[in-house]
Amino acid sequence: MGAYINIGNAGFQRVRNSEYVDKSGLIAIVNNTLFTERSLSCVSRSRRFGKSVAAKMLCAYYDLSCDSRHLFADLEIANDPSFEKHLNKYPVIYLDLTDFVSKKDSNIVKNIEFALLTDISEAYPDIATREKDGLMDYLLRVSEAKGQQFFFIIDEWDAICREYAPGTEAMDQYVNLLRRLFKSEKATRVFAGVYMTGILPIKKYKTESALNNFIEYSMVEPVDMAPYFGFTRDEVKALAERHHMDFDELEKWYDGYQIGDEQSIFNPNSVMQALRSRRCRSFWAATGAYDAVAHYIQMNYEGLKDDILRMLAGERCPVDPTGFQNDMSVIHTKDDVLTVLIHLGYLSYDWKESECYIPNREVAGEMVNAVKMCNWSHVADALEKSKQLLQATLRGDEEAVAHGVDVAHDENTSILSYNDENSLACVLSIAYYYASNDYIIHRELATGKGFADLVLIPRKNVDSPAIIIELKYDKAVDTAIDQIKRRQYPAKVAQYADNLLLVGITYHRDTKQHECRIERRE
Repeated sequence: MGAYINIGNAGFQRVRNSEYVDKSGLIAIVNNTLFTERSLSCVSRSRRFGKSVAAKMLCAYYDLSCDSRHLFADLEIANDPSFEKHLNKYPVIYLDLTDFVSKKDSNIVKNIEFALLTDISEAYPDIATREKDGLMDYLLRVSEAKGQQFFFIIDEWDAICREYAPGTEAMDQYVNLLRRLFKSEKATRVFAGVYMTGILPIKKYKTESALNNFIEYSMVEPVDMAPYFGFTRDEVKALAERHHMDFDELEKWYDGYQIGDEQSIFNPNSVMQALRSRRCRSFWAATGAYDAVAHYIQMNYEGLKDDILRMLAGERCPVDPTGFQNDMSVIHTKDDVLTVLIHLGYLSYDWKESECYIPNREVAGEMVNAVKMCNWSHVADALEKSKQLLQATLRGDEEAVAHGVDVAHDENTSILSYNDENSLACVLSIAYYYASNDYIIHRELATGKGFADLVLIPRKNVDSPAIIIELKYDKAVDTAIDQIKRRQYPAKVAQYADNLLLVGITYHRDTKQHECRIERRE
């Protein structure tokens, strides 16, 4: 057993010793690519989405130095026709690049190649290395001598790319190493398959498209690997039942990612930590993760701040991810920033609508922390004051509600059109941001000009009234209440007919003041 070749199944054994959600169906997908033109795969997902667990699983499955049948006998893959064909049949090279990046050595790429060459040559003492052998030269001779092809796993392939800027010597050496390994004709003779994981896709790295022969599975284009990274709704329901946890609470905190055709993907790391700690909270905050968000959103390309605010208010924003160069240090547009945040897991991407949005409460909290780190003090203050605004609404304090909306309006319209109806509605959504803790918030523009609806539906186990808020523009405040009464309530609101707040808010353009009227239906 080596340090990088044939390391065995101990890593996946530890995973199986813990509570494991079966993602072994991924193996069948990879099996179908072996010895084909699709045999080089790169899976990019944000941190904490199970990339390394999957890499350990593949290592245990393919590694010929161990017997892993017992680790898979009760999993989905055991029933797949390809299971027996590839189980423990290949010499596996396993490289975790974070081990090298953490050492901060200027000769990082040379060290990687030397470490691999040394370890692999020790595994094949009967095949001597030659003076000018590069890693690929030696692998080819081993493969031909033994009649075996390797399975190569690289975990966190882009760790070097995140650490070193394009054009630096380390980056150039790294790209050249990858090209020597995977781009040449020799690769088809040496590797049965290659599986890389990372945060970023690789297709556009370096203008010469050094690795365009890889098939990519990203947050934006997951193809058929979508359900194997992150937990599905059914998987979390089963976990919640097993641990006697409230599924609705887990959903509120950690659901909301749309990855390909999968409409409901949960952050797996956060779900498992919530189950272990017996409570839901943000498990990103402790790592200072919002630093990354702040770095990008403070670039403040035209329209970026508006989009971040609108997403905090529960809206979706258009995004075109196709121009992004898959390089976190090369950011040219607002779309580039939003695409980075998608790959980092701070935004979710709806490919059918080409829209992005904040997926859940955990990530929304990180966005708020990021806003506080930027020079957006007026926005951060408005978000803090939203708690007082909700409390004033629930106790029927019309004057306090009007004042609270006034403040939110004044503090946010420096970056929005001050007298635009849609902007007023967005400001109102921001003003009620805090309500997302206890409410599911629905915002839609009504068909009439100059007003918008904000509908707040209590979450499960929240003993609070539903709230319908109608915004009018330069009209008497009573017309807002009348407007609500004339409308037929949606079915989701009708069940709260005996516990319902009707809130009418009007904005007077001349005085730039709001007026509020609240009625309680019991």
